Amino acid sequence: MNILTVLALVQAVTLSGRLQGGVTIRPDTVRVGDPFTVSIRVRVPLGASIEFPAAPDSGGPVEPLDPVQIGTTADSIAVDQTATYRLAAWRTGTFQIPFADVLVRQDIGNRRVEVSGVIIHVASVLPPDTTGIEPKPQRGVFTFGLPWWIWALVAALAVAMMMLIVWLWRRRRRRPVPREAPFAIAEREFNRIEGIELLAAGERARYVTLMIEVLRDYVAAVVSGASTAQTSNEMASAMRKAGIGTYARCAALLSEVDLIKFARRPVSADRAAALGREARAIAQSVHQALSAPEKTAKAA
Repeated sequence: MNILTVLALVQAVTLSGRLQGGVTIRPDTVRVGDPFTVSIRVRVPLGASIEFPAAPDSGGPVEPLDPVQIGTTADSIAVDQTATYRLAAWRTGTFQIPFADVLVRQDIGNRRVEVSGVIIHVASVLPPDTTGIEPKPQRGVFTFGLPWWIWALVAALAVAMMMLIVWLWRRRRRRPVPREAPFAIAEREFNRIEGIELLAAGERARYVTLMIEVLRDYVAAVVSGASTAQTSNEMASAMRKAGIGTYARCAALLSEVDLIKFARRPVSADRAAALGREARAIAQSVHQALSAPEKTAKAA
């Protein structure tokens, strides 16, 4: 595909030199879920420092796949750096990707370089209709002119069908639906996430985030006072008050994953796998701690 430069070179004259910046999208048209890159390049006078945004503003259909990569171009008269963001879009259409301003720090004061006009076109994954066959005109549902008794039979069958549907629906409502145990749900979700093979695909942060969400859902379901709306420290405190001995391990795990989720902290494949195993181990420990009183009561 053609490379679309979506932001022209921006120049702002200061007392100590000239600021230059530009943005490039490769490619400019993608399909849903396909990765693409946005590169923001800023050139400033020597002695200045550049602070790029960690990721585009959240809340839209575009999400980052990896932490931002910062590269420096050798230059004897200026500081020339490029921030590369690897992204993916999850909805078709044309979207503007919002970025925060780039902050340039200098001895004479700080300046901001606005990043705007970053647009990506997301096409559908469905192939276009190339058959060239036009659909036939729609036919009428009923053919009028039939004897009255046929219409009466059709109406009677419709009423009988409606009564049968209502009877089946009421019978289904009266039937008790067995409730699946929270630990069984957690184990099933852990296995499902492992089966996606996100680590093999390089989606380490997404793998860790999904595994921790399963652990948080399980703890909120079985520990008194715990909730998925709580922060990591609040959930660990609820486990401590409930007498769960692994609350310290859980607090350490949740704190480390918070840095990966919210601060875009890089994580290796080995460390991501270890964090996933720790999440499963903590869920197993909580299950055993809560099951021990029930087994003791049954034995008594």
